[in-house]
Amino acid sequence: MAKPVPELVTHASELFAPLGHIRVKAMFGGWGFYCDDLFFAIVADDTLYLKADPDSAERYRAAGGEPFTYAMRDGSTQTMNYWTVPEEAMETPAGMRPWAQLALVAAVHARKPPSRKAKQ
Repeated sequence: MAKPVPELVTHASELFAPLGHIRVKAMFGGWGFYCDDLFFAIVADDTLYLKADPDSAERYRAAGGEPFTYAMRDGSTQTMNYWTVPEEAMETPAGMRPWAQLALVAAVHARKPPSRKAKQ
């Protein structure tokens, strides 16, 4: 049986729709978002997080964003470079666009170049 899609996932998909072909996949107890082939956002614990790189992370932080963190089995905490967006970005596709575009740029930067073997 398919996992029911939470309202936040549906809403985020609508916010991201103007960016391109959006695909959502259930993963690791949360949801992952792809725009075309770029993995750029997650929903975990009822919170949307967008991918960041060192440059954009500072912009998310300055806007009051918080990084995605999770607990490890040993009790330590890990932080991933995914950040929350300002509340007003969650209201309209136009408000989300600049943040989502930052996430797409970060996803491009994080992409590994094709291996030499794949090029042959």
